[in-house]
Amino acid sequence: MADRKSDTSDERRSFLRNMLNWIGTFIGVGLIYPLFRFAGFAVKPKPRHIKVAAPLPVSGFHAERDFILFAQGEQAWAVSRTCTHLGCRVNFLEDQQLIECPCHQSRFTEQGKRLRGPAERDLPMYEVAVQKDAGGAVTGYVVTI
Repeated sequence: MADRKSDTSDERRSFLRNMLNWIGTFIGVGLIYPLFRFAGFAVKPKPRHIKVAAPLPVSGFHAERDFILFAQGEQAWAVSRTCTHLGCRVNFLEDQQLIECPCHQSRFTEQGKRLRGPAERDLPMYEVAVQKDAGGAVTGYVVTI
């Protein structure tokens, strides 16, 4: 009879010890997880400088893989070709003078401002430096991504 009581109390102690070990493990993982997230942060890549020769086509825009460059007179700007909805590559519709996502028909102005569609944010803008020669004529554009 004494053996049975010691067997059940040993089983209870073993069960409680196992439960405390599992609870401790879950709490430990919960506390350490943010440290692993912090240690795995991504460093932003160095900016890329892409040169586009002037003059642009008569249409006034130049499409690259990552951006669309627009130029009107002395002003130049570039917008990202990655839609802010799901990351599809957007296209400039020259006849309608707007940028459209072929996947879900989000529409943006030439300046990247959202007009309509499932996208909720404007397209990112990139910095553009206008290069000129000694006479003041535009010789090229440098887009910084």
